[in-house]
Amino acid sequence: MGCFANRRSSSWVYPTAVLSLYGLFANCRVAEPFLTPYLIGPNKNISGEVVTNYLFPIWTYSYLAFLVPVFLLTDLLRHKPLIVVQGFFLVTNYVLLCFAPGLPAMVVLQVNYAVVTSTEVAYFSYIYSVIPVESYQRATGYLRSAMLAGYTFGASLGQVLVSLAGIDYFYLNAITLGVQSMAFLISFGLPMPQAGLFFKGETAAALGWRSKRDGTSGGDGPQDEKDEAGSGKANAQHRGGVGWRTRGNVSTAGLLLWQSFKDSYCSRNVIYWSLWWALATAGYVQVFNYIQLMWDHIEPSASSSIYNGGVEAACSLVGAAAAFSAGHIKVTWAVWGELALGLFSAAGTGAVFLMALTSSIWACYAGYVVFKSCYMFLITITTFQIASNLSMECYALTFGINTFVALLVQTVLTFTFVDEAALGLDIVTQFIVYGSYYATISVLFLIRGTYTACITRGRPEHAETTGPESSVEVLSADRL
Repeated sequence: MGCFANRRSSSWVYPTAVLSLYGLFANCRVAEPFLTPYLIGPNKNISGEVVTNYLFPIWTYSYLAFLVPVFLLTDLLRHKPLIVVQGFFLVTNYVLLCFAPGLPAMVVLQVNYAVVTSTEVAYFSYIYSVIPVESYQRATGYLRSAMLAGYTFGASLGQVLVSLAGIDYFYLNAITLGVQSMAFLISFGLPMPQAGLFFKGETAAALGWRSKRDGTSGGDGPQDEKDEAGSGKANAQHRGGVGWRTRGNVSTAGLLLWQSFKDSYCSRNVIYWSLWWALATAGYVQVFNYIQLMWDHIEPSASSSIYNGGVEAACSLVGAAAAFSAGHIKVTWAVWGELALGLFSAAGTGAVFLMALTSSIWACYAGYVVFKSCYMFLITITTFQIASNLSMECYALTFGINTFVALLVQTVLTFTFVDEAALGLDIVTQFIVYGSYYATISVLFLIRGTYTACITRGRPEHAETTGPESSVEVLSADRL
């Protein structure tokens, strides 16, 4: 009996280790910081204007088309198949970059990469369907650390190879192809979950739906809901997931999705935090997608040394430190959080304007580090504030909806200001637009945050809300 208990308590170790190893290799993309120089250089010989106003927008539109179907398929197919698909498309991504010539092949590349980014939801949600609830915190920490380590090591290695060894960008992509092939092979070692968060098998899903219908909500009893989620998972595993794709299960999953949606957004605070999440993430991803083009505009890669990899590695470390500090600062985020969103968004606004208006590559690098660090700090606070009182189902759905809204906003920005079919602005003007966009977000949340702080400071019942010492899940949005 004791042996059985020990095996059960350690059941989270194997899937966490395999998924962390997958995340390490999948995010170790040595060539990624040098993608733009590779595309506009002699290897692919595509003009900067075509890359900016034609090629990159295709990824945004394709990502929007894939996101909702992939989000639903992830849970329906129980996560692992989508992780394997992601690994496969990561391999094909670098096969195209290495060996496919011409602009049409690079168009296919953008669609291919949209599949990669849309399936990242499977990476984040897989672990919660195969491990006990009490191991969520430790497993999440390991997964985030693996992603950070992979990205930092890849960017650093790329910079060393370019600066010290003078290696051509083609060989960086070839090395990355080998690393991604390893990630693809590792994905097959993941154990198959017995049930998803919403498609749980008819019995387990019906129990989950009944508990929600009878009054269990995300804000009333988070611990009870976690216990129910854990017992629901155990029930599904005990039944072997029988009937997980029947018509009745799909119908019940739809009802559970709808109930989780109502539970998630019944709080006005969750709506405000989600609004910042969606708006800020849309702007952040635009800056992230086009920053290499800005760097190349200031200091062309064809005629000067570039340090894209070193800057990305530094951003990862500083951003991780900022995110980590958010969980240890003694602040009542329920009172001061929205004001912090406004203040740090203002700092991000200044950083974007600096990147747009400076002629110094080092000032642009510094602005990017400040901007990314501010975002990582704030998205950590936002993630915690939203997730602290929601069940895992509600949080997963909120993550998906907020991501979708962010992508909608990003698509509007891309079509209006970037796409050659509309304004097709040059890269400097684009960054001025993004700075103005962030300034609007900052003003909105400074007003809202000041109002919230003034209203709640005099109410003693708010002093006990949301302890700042609580653990915080760090959200990586490098690949939204």
